Amino acid sequence: MSKKQTLVVIGNGMVGQNFLAGLVSSGAKEHFEIVVFCEEPRPAYDRVHLSAFFSGKSAQDLSMVEVGFFEQHGITVHLGDRAKSIDRSAKTVLSEKGVHIAYDKIVLATGSYPFVPPVPGHERDRCLVYRTIEDLEAIQTAAEQSQVGVVVGGGLLGLEAANALKDLGLTTHVVEFAPRLMAVQLDDGGGALLKRKIEAIGVTVHLNKNTTLIDDGESCLHKMNFAGGDALETDLILFSAGIRPRDDIARACELEVGPRGGIVIDNQCRTSDPDIFAIGECALWNNRIFGLVAPGYAMARTVVSVLEGGDNYFTGADMSTKLKLMGVDVASIGDAHAQTPGALVYTYQNGDSEVYKRLVVSADKKRLLGAVLVGDASGYGTLLQYCLNGIELPENPDSLILPHRSDESVGLGPDALPMSAQICSCHDVNKATLCSAIEAGCNTVSALKSETKAGTGCGGCVPLMKSVMECELAKLGIEVSTDICEHFPHTRQELYHLIMVEEIKTFDELIEKHGRGRGCEVCKQAVGSILASYWNDYILKKEHIGLQDTNDIFLANMQKDGTYSVVPRVTGGEIQPEKLIVLGQVAKKYGLYTKITGGQRVDLFGARVEQLPSIWRELIDAGFESGHAYGKSLRTVKSCVGSTWCRFGVDDSVGLAIELENRYKGLRAPHKIKFAVSGCTRECAEAQSKDIGVIATEGGWNLYVCGNGGMKPRHGDLFATQLDKETLIKYIDRVLIFYVRTADRMQRTSVWMENMEGGLDYLRSVVIEDSLGIGEALEQQMRHVIDTYQCEWKTTIEDESKLKRFRHFVNSDRPDDNIVFVEERGQIRPADEREREELKARKHFKILEEA
Repeated sequence: MSKKQTLVVIGNGMVGQNFLAGLVSSGAKEHFEIVVFCEEPRPAYDRVHLSAFFSGKSAQDLSMVEVGFFEQHGITVHLGDRAKSIDRSAKTVLSEKGVHIAYDKIVLATGSYPFVPPVPGHERDRCLVYRTIEDLEAIQTAAEQSQVGVVVGGGLLGLEAANALKDLGLTTHVVEFAPRLMAVQLDDGGGALLKRKIEAIGVTVHLNKNTTLIDDGESCLHKMNFAGGDALETDLILFSAGIRPRDDIARACELEVGPRGGIVIDNQCRTSDPDIFAIGECALWNNRIFGLVAPGYAMARTVVSVLEGGDNYFTGADMSTKLKLMGVDVASIGDAHAQTPGALVYTYQNGDSEVYKRLVVSADKKRLLGAVLVGDASGYGTLLQYCLNGIELPENPDSLILPHRSDESVGLGPDALPMSAQICSCHDVNKATLCSAIEAGCNTVSALKSETKAGTGCGGCVPLMKSVMECELAKLGIEVSTDICEHFPHTRQELYHLIMVEEIKTFDELIEKHGRGRGCEVCKQAVGSILASYWNDYILKKEHIGLQDTNDIFLANMQKDGTYSVVPRVTGGEIQPEKLIVLGQVAKKYGLYTKITGGQRVDLFGARVEQLPSIWRELIDAGFESGHAYGKSLRTVKSCVGSTWCRFGVDDSVGLAIELENRYKGLRAPHKIKFAVSGCTRECAEAQSKDIGVIATEGGWNLYVCGNGGMKPRHGDLFATQLDKETLIKYIDRVLIFYVRTADRMQRTSVWMENMEGGLDYLRSVVIEDSLGIGEALEQQMRHVIDTYQCEWKTTIEDESKLKRFRHFVNSDRPDDNIVFVEERGQIRPADEREREELKARKHFKILEEA
């Protein structure tokens, strides 16, 4: 048996660990003794999801190394010990701690380091970088002493860092040298919309800023001085201005490096020394550094193949990306900047929905070259496959980004993809590999991940992978999984049951017991809704806040210009003159737009995020409560004046409406719920178009269920007739809790009814006849909701620590310059783009800005 060669791997980040995992699964493993140098005190962890550390995840949670991995495979690992030098003539590696290793082959996976602009003062206290877990621990410590934080750099990592500062309770700014955010991935239009959406949630963006000096501030620790003469004060500075390849060890042993850094490699990832390879962000291929994890993984696979005697080649990588930045969907594909000669560009922008889409196609309109998506990235999977596989575009390419024409289908189902289509770029998994695994018995997303590794990198391919799986399973005649997502092998209904039976009170407890991974937007918000509806706990508790969307986080509906609406509860539409006066006084004091809504209450629009606590304190002092307009919960109970005033009324509709609204005002549900009560069959309250509708008759109350207005109106079904009030309320209790327990996520009562096997008759049997024997349990759950009700705004303003997230500018009363109003019909409204331009020219409009 021939003696094993020694393979030294320098670096144990994500790419280095991916290489090791591939190597130990290959035939090459038997030919090498493997030695690993890891500079950090812990083995590889997930830098892609590094921000989860601030949400309570530990270093172990983020680890990419299975327990016992190194021991099981006989790998010697030196943690906390940096490889200091390579002696190529003697073929040895020397570490910082004096470890001396003779090598036959080396794989350099040294990664990159954060670029810190050489600005005078950059070394001051609380000037940090965002790269390692140690960096994050330092940021947490610094944040405890800070009120304002600035991120230098508006790229992917910079915006992720800004979100971390915001979540730590700091007033957050982003300073970017370029004229737009994410300058590499986005064009001007996409960057402008991303800026508006990010500023709308309280992060101020400063573009075209060149920092020349950091010195002492007056109200904060630092003052950042810009080339234009202006300045910004802050307590903490995070540098995230790009990366630079860590090539120092290569330079020292005279390997070839690029003029701007990076270890030069060929198509098999060999350096200028054939016994030394380089992979990941330290490697320079064809004068390019790849800053994403997927290309690094592709390089790792190439080296494993070479060590096995194969002939794989690295020929570049797709740099398309899709992610959610501070709640904003952003995606970039291929030639987003239309640099291909003759390229045609299609652009779609919807100001009301805050969506921007740009399509770059070939001159003959046959091939997709690139795309930019901001605000709505739902089409990313389809567009990426068109681009990567050269699939011919539809006759009208713009139909891929425009609202659909009635006569043209542009969906690209899994069947349209060739078997060679790459589904997962992180692990180079194509459709054929997935299909083979499915035929071999992998019929869940989890099983596919384990078998093929697809979806275990950045996770962006999981929706398409799931679509391929469901399509193939249907062809095989196998029932398709109804799991809520890949993190839970359960439906929403099953998760509700688990939470109820096992008395689970947090997402972390649920996923630890019954799930896997860290969760996603789908399961987190679904579980957040279930926990809120069952336990009726305060949604802004630390353990729940990561499960909420933007509206719930700020207890207000965000509007198109980044301001918020204030909607106090007006039960049954009845309001005393004194309270009506208070609403007018508050609106006048804070300069808010006022409107009577279809739900018979007064909405106040145009509140800035930092004004919300002050506004609500005045309203609560006056006896108002939260109207829950921001939540998936009971909104309103509309009423006519009923028998109290109307000569046709046969019962007190206002009194019943007030009683019902006060009863159900704390209920959280899969979707919003609306009620109405009419005092007679003339139906002035439009009760038959509501989720719960009640109409007075001479013989009692008639109950209608599962109606709604909106894009697809549905008339409510007549559920029961001539009910006394006690029976009416019992039936409503049961219907609502049965809906909360059994509906799918984001499912209105109307759709729930339409999808229910047995429909109205089945619902009647459950509620009226108690066919499942759960009637008392349903009523008991509703009693719990009623007994534990709290006004979320009252709870919030009584806790000073919760108010920190509503701050915008800590050290200045200056209003947000991005919020601009014009006067119309004696009230404010958001200025449109044209009016903003006219403002600059000081023409035609009187501008009102909040002081």
